[in-house]
Parts: sequence; C-alpha cells; structure tokens
Amino acid sequence: MEQESAQNLYSQLEGQRWSFLDRGREASKLTLPYVLPPDGHTASTKYSTPFQGIGARGVNNLSSKLLLALLPPNAPFFRLTIDRYELDKAKAELGEEGGEQLRSDLEKALSEVERSVMQEVEVEAFRVGVFEALKNLLITGNTLLYLPDEGGMRVFRPDRFVVKRDPMGNVTHIATKETVAPMMLPESVRDEVYKDGNKENTCDLYTAVVRRDNKFIVYQDVKGITIEESKGEYPIDKSPWLPLRYTRIDGEDYGRGFVEEYLGDLKSLESLTKAIVEGSAAAAKVLFMVNPNGTTRARTLAEAANGAIVQGSDADVSVLQLNKFNDFRVAQTTMASIQDRLSHAFLLNSNVVRDAERVTAEEIRMLSQELEAALGGLYSILSQEFQLPLVSSLMSRMNKAGRLPKLPKDIVKPTIVTGVEALGRGNDLNRLDMFLAGAAQVVGPEAVAQYVNIGDYFKRRATALGIETEGLIKSDEELQQAAQQAQMQQMAEKLGGPAINAMSQQSLASQEQEAPVEQ
Repeated sequence: MEQESAQNLYSQLEGQRWSFLDRGREASKLTLPYVLPPDGHTASTKYSTPFQGIGARGVNNLSSKLLLALLPPNAPFFRLTIDRYELDKAKAELGEEGGEQLRSDLEKALSEVERSVMQEVEVEAFRVGVFEALKNLLITGNTLLYLPDEGGMRVFRPDRFVVKRDPMGNVTHIATKETVAPMMLPESVRDEVYKDGNKENTCDLYTAVVRRDNKFIVYQDVKGITIEESKGEYPIDKSPWLPLRYTRIDGEDYGRGFVEEYLGDLKSLESLTKAIVEGSAAAAKVLFMVNPNGTTRARTLAEAANGAIVQGSDADVSVLQLNKFNDFRVAQTTMASIQDRLSHAFLLNSNVVRDAERVTAEEIRMLSQELEAALGGLYSILSQEFQLPLVSSLMSRMNKAGRLPKLPKDIVKPTIVTGVEALGRGNDLNRLDMFLAGAAQVVGPEAVAQYVNIGDYFKRRATALGIETEGLIKSDEELQQAAQQAQMQQMAEKLGGPAINAMSQQSLASQEQEAPVEQ
C-alpha cells in the first residue's frame, strides 16, 4: 500500500478543525490571548487585552490546581501493582512463605522503578510542558504532547496539529505542521529541497502518525520529500504522541474547552466591564462651564491661581455631570453576580468563602472540597489519556536507554493514584473521621475505644492519605511484647530483682512447653 504524504494527510484533516479553532480563539481572546493567537499571526502581532482579568486569573489558577493534582511534587502519581492472579499462582508454587518473600522483593523493586520514573519527570522538567498543555486544554479543549527519546516534552497548539479518531475515540491519524529553519533538516533532504537555488529562511515540516494494526507508523516530509531518517514505529500503548482533549464527545475528533462552557458569562462580563471603565473615564473628566451672558469671564477663571480673588458670580459657573450613578450601579451589581459565578467555576478560593464576620475552618474546607470534587470528570479523562500513556512512554524510553529494567507486562501494571483516586481516598478519610467524631459525641470516647479496632482504623486512615504503613504501625505481636515489657518494668519497680527473675524463668518454661518436640 502506497504511503500518503504527511502534508496531504494534514491538508485533508485540516478542514474538520476550523469550527473548533474559531471557538478556541474566541475563548482565548477573553482569557489568555497568546494561548491560541488569531490566524496569520507573527512575532510582531499585537494581541487584544481583555477589560476583565478574571478569565486569565481563573485559567491560571485552575491550571495550577490540576498540575498539582496530576503531577504532585515529591510523590509518585502512579503505582506499579502486581497482578493478584499471578501472585496467588506463585504462592501455590513456592508456598505461603516463599510467595510472601517474592511479593516483598517485587514491591521493593517496583518502588525503585517508581522513584526512577519520577526522577525522570523532575530532571526533564515535564511540569513546565504539562502546565502549558493544561492551559491549552482549559481554553481550547485540545492539545498534543510529544515525548522524544531524549529531552523534555513538546507541546503543540490546536492550530499546529490535526487528529482523527474512530467511533470508540481511539486515535487513528495524527499530523503536525512545524515551521523550522532549513539547517535543522538532514543534509540529504536539505540539498534536495534547495537544489534549485531557492534559499528560504524557514520551511514547513510535516509529521504523520498513522495507526496500522497494533502499532503506529511515523514519518516526516518537507516540500513533498520524505525524510528517510524519520521513519519509525511504536506499539500503541507506548506511543510518544499523546493527543489530549478536555471533554470526550461521541463522534467528534476534538474536545471542547472548559472556558467554552462559560463563554456567555465571560462575554457579558467583558461588555459590562468595558462599559463601566469607559463610562468611569468619561465621568472622571472635569469640565467647568461659564454662562456667556454672565459677569464671570472664562479667561479670568482659567488664569486665576489657586486661592486667588476674582470678580464674578458663582451662578455663572457650573460643572458638567453625567448623572449616571444609578445606571452604573445596575451594571456593577450584574458584574458582581457574573464574577461570583465565574469565581466558583474557576475555583478562586477568595470567592468560595461566604461574606460574614465569622467563617469557620470547616466551612472553608467543605466548600473547597465540594468545588474541587466537581472536576472529577476531568480527572477521569486525563488519567486515561494522559497519565497512563505518560507512564508507559516514559518507562519505554528509559528501557531503551538502559536506565530501567524490563518488567513483565502481564504481571506488573501501572495504576494511577491521583485525580479521581485521590478524591475517593479523601472522601473515605472524611467519612472515617465523621464516624468517629459522631460516635464519640453519642456514646462517649470510652465506648469508641471499647468497640473500634484502633489498629485497623490507623491502617485505613493511612491508606486514605496514601501512606505506606509497613514499619510505621505496630503489629499485634509488637504491641503484646511492649505490654509485657511495661508489665515487667512495673513489677520491677514494686518488687525488685527477685520478681523479675521469677517472671523470666516462668516465661522461659512456658516457651519450652509450647515448642514442638523434635522426632
């Protein structure tokens, strides 16, 4: 089958993208104009500045929150888990003790792999690219990430790539357009492109990513000439090309942005803010009007110093006034209502708390958690289309470079532990605390201590917070030994050394009786 050029693929799919670009540019104009500039922009293009800043502030705030949720600092956002079926089979072959030892060794090795992958994220500064991608997602609804075999992350704006998906939402075609300097091209292609003597400062480089069977085929061309060095292929689950979307809409190749959902409020706020700013500027202008038929002369007023005594009548002089206070107040009230809605939508905490003299910390926590939980849908799609593919691509890249051991695919699988999973653990933690607090109020702390298994509660609380409990929480045996030691110390303080010797001999005798008799 003849391979279609990357430029032709880009041109064919470009027409299906225009409506999404128009909406994205409209949303970008009211928030961050540089995220998706107008068509035909250059380095000298002057972007329009919005009259209101809540759109830009909201996008930056929400992007920062999502960045911390998806790539938390100093903590892995994923965990490599062992398949339970394979583990049970190993236990059956090696015995219970051997299976537990195997599991302990595997978990230790997997923990080292997790730290290595997170170190790669820190060293290559992936958070910078992810933050840019999140702003693209929130405003335009689409972005494309590229993870090369070496170096950091590349982010493509929606006007620089096209994508095609099947009815299930799986990616089938990707094409990108880049403007590069000719010196960046391989020498053989550079000579072929400019053999006619036409020396240009830049040229368009097209990249195509096409799905065939269970792999992606990648190739590039410039001016219709295929670059042989660029040809390659990747498994579907390890592709370095990650097309992201904010929302999944059945039958559409592209997503819709978060800002698009509030475009009406942003447009209304922009118009009202513009009217009030321009009206306030007009109202701030001071004009003195002098009666032409009066005794006061305009020149006398203009040339008089401050505090001077001049001849005239105050009835001849008046000041121009707009008398639009009530109209401005209506616009200001409407603006405040719209701004409050947008602040809740963009999780601006300054507007989350109610306006009152006494606001409890519990109110702040509950309101913030309620708003952040509303982003669960976004966490879901990003965990499947961003976090999991990112982990697979990074591990594949590190395997190729020999910086990571190859793990068995059927036994070890990555699991995301942030986003929706973190929200679920946070809800579990809140329910645990509410249960204990309510029980203590109703039946008292003594009854809680009598009926609640404290050790199990500590384990559940640590799990909800994502903390490993191994070596942290004492086991039943350790608690029993500590109790015995405390009892012996107490007896020693009361009875002295003979009592300790008697108890030690009694303990040794009981251990010898419990020990199995060797045949």
